[in-house]
Amino acid sequence: MSLHHFGENLTTCLVLEGGDIVIVRETDASNDPHIEIVGSIDAGITAARWSPDEELLLITTKANTVLFMSRTFDGITEASMTAEDLKASKHVSVGWGKKETQFQGKGAKAKALRDPTIPEKVDEGVLSSRDDGRETISWRGDGAYVAVNSVQPGSRRVIRVYTREGVLDSVSEPVDFLEGSLSWRPSGNLIAGIRRTSDTKIEVVFFERNGLRHGQFELRIPAGANGAADDIALEWNSDSTVLAVILKDRIQLWTTGNYHWYLKQEIRTGYRRSCFSWHPEKALLFAAATSNTIISREYIFCTHRGSVTPPHDFGVVGVIDGQTLKITPIRTANVPPPMAMFELEVEFSIIDVVVAPDNTRFWVLHHAGVDTYSLGTKDGRCLAPKVVTRNALNGADGRTPLQLSRADDGVRVLSVDGESVVISSVASYQESDKVAMHMVEADAVSSIGQCTINGGLRLFAQEHTGRLLQVSPDTTEPLPVSFPTYLPWTEIIEHNGELLAFGLSKGGHLYVNSRQLVKNCTSFLVTPSHLIFTTSNHLLKFAHLDRPEGKMPSLSYFSSA
Repeated sequence: MSLHHFGENLTTCLVLEGGDIVIVRETDASNDPHIEIVGSIDAGITAARWSPDEELLLITTKANTVLFMSRTFDGITEASMTAEDLKASKHVSVGWGKKETQFQGKGAKAKALRDPTIPEKVDEGVLSSRDDGRETISWRGDGAYVAVNSVQPGSRRVIRVYTREGVLDSVSEPVDFLEGSLSWRPSGNLIAGIRRTSDTKIEVVFFERNGLRHGQFELRIPAGANGAADDIALEWNSDSTVLAVILKDRIQLWTTGNYHWYLKQEIRTGYRRSCFSWHPEKALLFAAATSNTIISREYIFCTHRGSVTPPHDFGVVGVIDGQTLKITPIRTANVPPPMAMFELEVEFSIIDVVVAPDNTRFWVLHHAGVDTYSLGTKDGRCLAPKVVTRNALNGADGRTPLQLSRADDGVRVLSVDGESVVISSVASYQESDKVAMHMVEADAVSSIGQCTINGGLRLFAQEHTGRLLQVSPDTTEPLPVSFPTYLPWTEIIEHNGELLAFGLSKGGHLYVNSRQLVKNCTSFLVTPSHLIFTTSNHLLKFAHLDRPEGKMPSLSYFSSA
C-alpha cells in the first residue's frame, strides 16, 4: 500500500494491505535493522499516504473509513465514507439537464439554434468498464487538504476532499467513466484524474477543490502499444510544472502553455508499469523502478532554435509536442503558440531536435532513429520542411537515446546503455540511410553540444564535473576551457581566436568559462557580438563580448524592463 522513508532518523514505514503498519529502523552497519509492527487495522487497508510535511498519515480501510494518524501513529480522527457524503456537494444546479426548466421558444428544437450553455448530456457517474475499484490518496502541496478517490457502492466514483483535521470539505460532481488515478497539483488549483470513454479515447480530467470540473486533455497512446493504458497513474512534480502520466510500458511528461497541453518527453520502461516518484525538492528530478531496472533522470527545459548569426538568423524555433514538431521562423511569421507555421508528424515520440547553423536543415531524434529535414527559403521566406532521409539506429538495441547534436561530418546521438554512456555517429548529414557505427565510450559524460572552432563545426561533451571535451569519431580530448560544475545549459563560441564557454546552472548562476557573471539569470543567448540574458527581476541585459586583453566579457551592459 505505502512505502515511505524518513531521512532524518533513517526510518522506513511500510503500510500493508492486510492492515499491519511496520517500522524498519536502520542501525549500525554491522547489525540487522530493527523491525517493529507499531499497529494493525483489522478491517484491512486499501490506500495510505503521508502528508508532505510527514506529520500525518491518512489511511483508507476496507470498512469504507478514513483514518488520520500522527507521526507517532496515534489516531487523530476517523470518518466514514457513506452515500450521505454526496449531499455535501457545493455544486450549483441551474436545471440545465431538465426539459421543463429550459426555454422553449420558437425554433428551440432546431439543432442550429440550441443554447450552447446547455450540455447535450449530463454525466451521472457511470463506472468505467476498466475500473478496478482501487482507492487513491493525494495531498495538496501545503498539506492543508487531502483528496480521496474511491467508488461509492451502488452510486459512482467520487473524489472526497478533507481538511487536515479530517472534516469533509467537498465531493466531486458526477463524471462518467472516471477511474481511480488521482494527483493533486501542489499549487492547489487542479486535481487530476483519468476518464476512459473508450479503449482509444482516454482523458486526463481536472477538478477544482470544490469538486467542479475544470478542463481536460486527451492522452496520446501509440497505436502499437497494446495494453499500455490498461493501468494509469498520475504524479505532479513539486513545482507544479510537469505532470507525469505513468503507463504500463512508458512514462509521459506533460506541460501546459497557452491552455494547450504538450507531450514533451516519453521514457520507455519495458513491459511492466514502473513505480514512479518525483524528488520532493529538486523539481525536475525523478526516479522510476521496474522489476529489473532503476531509472534516475532529470528533465531539463531547453529551446530548440536555429542560428542567430546573420544572414541566417531567421529565428527558427521548434517545439516538441509528442509525435508533432511545431516549426516557426519567427523572423517571417510571428505565429502565437500553441499554433505554428509548420507542423510535422513523426513516426515516434520526439526526443530532441537540432538545427543546422545555416538553417537549411534540421534533424529530429525519436525512439527509432534520426530523421533529416530540409528547410528551404524563397524570397526571404521559409518554405515547408521536407524529409531528406530517415535513419534507423541500427545496432542500438538496448540503448536509450537521450540527446542529439551536430558536427561537420553528421550528427551525434548521446545514448545510455545501463550505466555506460555512448556517443554514436549518424551519417544523416548526407542523403543516405546508412548509420556510421563510430562510437565513443564516455562514462562521465552528461550532455553533448556543438561549437564552431577554427571555422569548423565541432562536437563537445560535458562531464559531471563540468569539464568540457572535444569529441571526434576516434578520440576525445579536453578543451582549454571548462566549468567549475556541471551546467545544463551551455554555449561555446570562438571570439577573436579565443574560446568562450557560457553556462547556466539550475540555480540561475551564469558562468563564462570558470568565472561567475551573475546570480539571478533565467535564460541567455550568445550572438557574434553580445551576451544577452534575462534576470529574475524581469530585465533584459546585454554584455559586449569585445573586452580588454586578459579580461572577461564586459558587464557594462544596458538593460530594459
